[in-house]
Amino acid sequence: MCAVQRLFNWIQYLTFFLLILVLSGTDTNAKQTQKRKPNIVIILADDLAWADVGCYGSQFHETPNIDRLASQGMRFTNGYAAHMSCSPSRAALLTGRYPARLKITAYIPGPKRTGKYLPAKMRMELPFEEVTIAEVLKESGYATLFVGKWHLGKSPYLPENQGFDINIAGNHSGAPGSYFWPYGRGKKKNSYHGVEVPGLYEGGKKGEHLCDRLTTEAIKLIDKNRDKPFFLYLSFYDVHTPIQAKKFLVEKYRKKARRMNLPENTPFKAEGTPARGTPPGISSNRARQIQNEPTYAAMIETMDSNVGRIMDRLDQLNLDKDTIVIFTSDNGGFPPIACNLPFRGGKGWAYEGGTREPWIVKWPGVTKPASRCDIPVIFTDIFPTVLEMANLPLRPDLHCDGVSFTSLLKGENKPIHDCIFWHAPHYIAYGCGPYSAIRCGKWKLIEWLEDGSAELFNLEKDIGEKNDLAKSYPQKVKSLRNKLHKWRKDVDANMPRPR
Repeated sequence: MCAVQRLFNWIQYLTFFLLILVLSGTDTNAKQTQKRKPNIVIILADDLAWADVGCYGSQFHETPNIDRLASQGMRFTNGYAAHMSCSPSRAALLTGRYPARLKITAYIPGPKRTGKYLPAKMRMELPFEEVTIAEVLKESGYATLFVGKWHLGKSPYLPENQGFDINIAGNHSGAPGSYFWPYGRGKKKNSYHGVEVPGLYEGGKKGEHLCDRLTTEAIKLIDKNRDKPFFLYLSFYDVHTPIQAKKFLVEKYRKKARRMNLPENTPFKAEGTPARGTPPGISSNRARQIQNEPTYAAMIETMDSNVGRIMDRLDQLNLDKDTIVIFTSDNGGFPPIACNLPFRGGKGWAYEGGTREPWIVKWPGVTKPASRCDIPVIFTDIFPTVLEMANLPLRPDLHCDGVSFTSLLKGENKPIHDCIFWHAPHYIAYGCGPYSAIRCGKWKLIEWLEDGSAELFNLEKDIGEKNDLAKSYPQKVKSLRNKLHKWRKDVDANMPRPR
């Protein structure tokens, strides 16, 4: 009996010991799981209009993958770029600071056109003293990966010196020389627009499309960094000019336009007057009034298919539940090519068509699928939001103009800003003249800096900004103008210069 008792006691001790090991391992695994930070993927389109995608109302363009992303996350209807042109918006996204504070207030190198005033002075690069979201994430153990369009300065002000471990194709260029391999190599173009895309000549072949190649490179980086948290910033050149696309897709949309009985002679509407912001001699102030451009539609489909490739690869690697995806565009659609309706204007303009963007966020396990948010958010908010998503401390000393919108992603419906602001003290070569703007709730005021005049719109009732209410609500104009002027002073905004 003693031997049996000893055996029984030994089995009890062994069972207890194994139970402790299992519970200890479970606790360790739980802690490891908790410590695993989410992957962050930001996909930025270039010059994509708000209604260019299906989930925002397009009937002509086909974007099943972006629509799928919206079905898995939250679609914002009042998501804004920080500027109506590319470089300032990109700088704001990376830093959480308004372009006016950064002194990057037009696309680099800045328009040369003048009017009553000389344009404001501006920086030609994102300076090193500005700390980017990539730098903060890198310090926290993230692999930081950049692929695509940079357009924030020449060397040495490139992604690899602004917090990114890897830079593929990012240089000072605002557009490729061509969307097809070898992407403009050997062609004579100006120093910022239409230049060679670096690092992609090797391994390319005739017929290869730039968007496809950038996505292939991004997928390689995902594969390589799958075992640790990564921040991938995939910045497409699409759908910026030059308007080029795969021939079979162009033909597809030509046939579709005929099936839909869309007019062959595209209706346009002239935007603005010299007294209300249009510089003399502007030839590209025509705003397209219908979606019917087959080459542009084909470019959108190519970009959409590559958004799908990224999502599919995350699924295949079982990373989809651990990866946050943010999709948006740097400014509105180019008005002669893209139809920005229901909004007025487009890229280069102070009106909603220049700054209101498609904006979709997928946060697995947090954001309700197929949800919608009507609260205004702006590019400066991305930095603090990503930090909070990654369980990292906020850095208001850095992203001082941004507010985290994680509360919105969790289903709350309370505004995160009292007001949001824009400032463009230049004569944009494809849009309007110098202006500042403010949106507070439903009210938006545009102040034209040449003559000090103002336009006031109620965006709840008039998203097309057709009815200027400035004369009907002089006190509202005064109140908003005072807030706008105070903000300009607070950020030390550069202004147009007297001749």
